[in-house]
Amino acid sequence: MSVDAIKHNSVKTEDVLVQGAVVTGDGKEECCLPTVQGHCHDLRYITPATMNHVLNGKYDDTIGSVRILDSRYSYEFEGGHIPGAENIHNKDDILELLKNPKTSRSDGKRDIIIFHCEFSSERGPKMCRFLRNHDRELNAENYPSLYFPELYILKGGYKEFYGSYKTLCTPMDYVPMLSKDHKDDLRHFRSKSKSWYAGQKRLKSSSGRLFY
Repeated sequence: MSVDAIKHNSVKTEDVLVQGAVVTGDGKEECCLPTVQGHCHDLRYITPATMNHVLNGKYDDTIGSVRILDSRYSYEFEGGHIPGAENIHNKDDILELLKNPKTSRSDGKRDIIIFHCEFSSERGPKMCRFLRNHDRELNAENYPSLYFPELYILKGGYKEFYGSYKTLCTPMDYVPMLSKDHKDDLRHFRSKSKSWYAGQKRLKSSSGRLFY
């Protein structure tokens, strides 16, 4: 377990609403969801309560579509996940999203993506940044336009959501990444992750700074 994950697991701080306007990645509009302070200051975080409101349709007058991208490994996802979530934990799945991006909606509503992993301390944020980085490259000639301007991170990840809304999860369970029943699975996914993260670092260094 990473240092960040250990800290998150042992110390729970109060969620503090971000003060002032928080704009989308293209700078064109204010984010439609209330955001809170998170570990990574360049990312937009929402609370499990806000995620629950999204699932219950509270923001349907503003949101046209929402995709919940669960960046945990497949054995974690199959052990319990947020309703409607998609299990996306490698770069190829992220790149697929960019092959057929949606154009602007005629109804003026938002298409948003919410990332998370077990604690939302590493895998979820890395996936979010990977998508934004490639989105920036594809739209380099039209900066700051983006195919996916509104990205969020679920603060506390699946662990915190499950702690508050376990009856919504499918199945109603929580399998940790470090589950003793999935040691072989963990080794398998970690070996794949090493090559992916190495490639991500090379991409970042060759393309210059990461715009957010």
